[in-house]
Amino acid sequence: MTLIGWAQIGLYMLVLLLLAKPLGAFMARVYNGERTWLDPVLGPVERLLYRLSGVRPDEEMNWKTYAIAMMLFNALGLFLLYGLQRLQGFLPLNPMGLGAVTPDSSFNTAVSFASNTNWQGYGGEVTMSYLTQMVGLTVQNFVSAATGMATLAAFCRGLARHTPPASPPLAGGIRGGVGNFWVDLVRTTLYILLPLAIVGALILVSQGVAQTLSTYQTVPLLQPTTDADGNAITEQVLALGPAASQIMIKQLGTNGGGFFNVNSSHPFENSTPLSNFVEMLAILLIPAALCYTFGKMVEDTRQGWAVLAAMTLMFVPLMLTAVIAEQNGNPLLTQLGADQVAGELHSGGNMEGKEVRFGIANSALWASATTAASNGSVNSMHDSYTPIGGLAPMWLMQLGEVIYGGVGSGLYGLLVFAIIAVFVAGLMVGRTPEYLGKKIEVYEMKMAAIIILVPPAVVLLATALAVSTTAGQGALYNAHFPYTTIYNTGPHGFSEALYAYSSQGNNNGSAFAGFGANNPFHNLLGGIAMLFARYWLAIPTLAIAGSLVRKKKVPPSAGTLPTHTPLFIGWVIGVVIIVGALSFLPALALGPIVEQLLLAQGVTF
Repeated sequence: MTLIGWAQIGLYMLVLLLLAKPLGAFMARVYNGERTWLDPVLGPVERLLYRLSGVRPDEEMNWKTYAIAMMLFNALGLFLLYGLQRLQGFLPLNPMGLGAVTPDSSFNTAVSFASNTNWQGYGGEVTMSYLTQMVGLTVQNFVSAATGMATLAAFCRGLARHTPPASPPLAGGIRGGVGNFWVDLVRTTLYILLPLAIVGALILVSQGVAQTLSTYQTVPLLQPTTDADGNAITEQVLALGPAASQIMIKQLGTNGGGFFNVNSSHPFENSTPLSNFVEMLAILLIPAALCYTFGKMVEDTRQGWAVLAAMTLMFVPLMLTAVIAEQNGNPLLTQLGADQVAGELHSGGNMEGKEVRFGIANSALWASATTAASNGSVNSMHDSYTPIGGLAPMWLMQLGEVIYGGVGSGLYGLLVFAIIAVFVAGLMVGRTPEYLGKKIEVYEMKMAAIIILVPPAVVLLATALAVSTTAGQGALYNAHFPYTTIYNTGPHGFSEALYAYSSQGNNNGSAFAGFGANNPFHNLLGGIAMLFARYWLAIPTLAIAGSLVRKKKVPPSAGTLPTHTPLFIGWVIGVVIIVGALSFLPALALGPIVEQLLLAQGVTF
């Protein structure tokens, strides 16, 4: 790889880690209810929202009430988004006259955006009106992200607070309170997501990213061409729309998705190297900063740094695997005489499916960041990656979306792995395990088992249905023969299905482009997978928080396992990798691993 490629990766990681502390400290103040520099402007707006909605911000909720509020709010958003898609043909802000979205696609999309997955089985510019994009999808980008961050805040309070039975109840008569969902939702949206999204959107607009309510524009081609029938083509329709505002929050909220069909490889979504850097930075910015927020909320910043170190130490090797695999190129193209060696005139490597504006380093870095962070946006087509280059982002999802992960959800997922790690360590030495002074007992381990077992079960079961049923196999068409019955029945076809449900079963949203998923079978199956992956993890997480908040803190002793040391960081990494390998190595062996072995022998599918 070229020196500039290494420099770009190094700069990205440096800026990301430098911003983690200041943003993390600010978010801790927001969740602790402390005054921030935005209070003079946003404080009156926050109080007005509480008055209008009848919320009493001083009232605490126990974990069950918190979970019910979260579920009801998300269900309402899901139904509203479904209705908006079905009725968009009769609603305003539809300059291209787009009709109603089909019922199965509307269901899949509504579940996808409400669950913070943002999997898309449609092309945005030919499916969604401006109203649906703004009022439906963009709003869900904010509130679904805020839901994950609110759940994390509740989990942190469960670890930090001590509510013994003899203590008086909190405000509202609640014992074991983990916060107020409505307050956490409002403060997350108002003080964190909205200001960052406004600043980021202005940067994107300055770089040429589209932000308009004008109709699509027809422009003459500089170089006329012909269609398949020999007819002359002299003009092109350019899709426009209010893209920048949606794109920035899709990145910040690890929502993913795209205003346009080809996502952030589209010049109206991602115009310049600067917009590419800003969007890519936004993907991991909040998940990384939340690690420091966690340390501040539990009053031990060493814990936050330890978690961030574990995430980074897992992310960098897998990211470099993707970068190096793509830079090494495709041996079959070498046999055909293609020059894949980096030089002054080109970046070299496997450039299939990648933008020449960004090259190998920025494409593979984005692919790794988006799959690590439960984001799912792309600036290159992952289906065109080499088998090992595609395996790296696939496994980043299969590890549970805990390496940075989604905003909130990634961190509470890794903290569950930390709880499992201290439990296993406790079994080894024969003492009751503790995490941050709280004893980890049977109930917490039952909930943790649900959290780590549900995603693999969803992914593997859905993949099995996709490749073993006639309806499922219909999505595995060969990209070179899209109008025939020739399917990707080899290892690459299996990889497409495995990637699709690894993405939906971990609330990521990215895809191998050769997987044709917009049909009733996959829309329904994928929607169910996304619902399970989001809420069967969030509710047990809140249950753990509710259990821990009632426990007294145990002072550390000689037998306490320190959870901020390099030893513990390595132990957590080991637990995450072992669980991921045991769950998915057999499936990966049937897909990208065997495909790489065949590719090395000059065979491809």
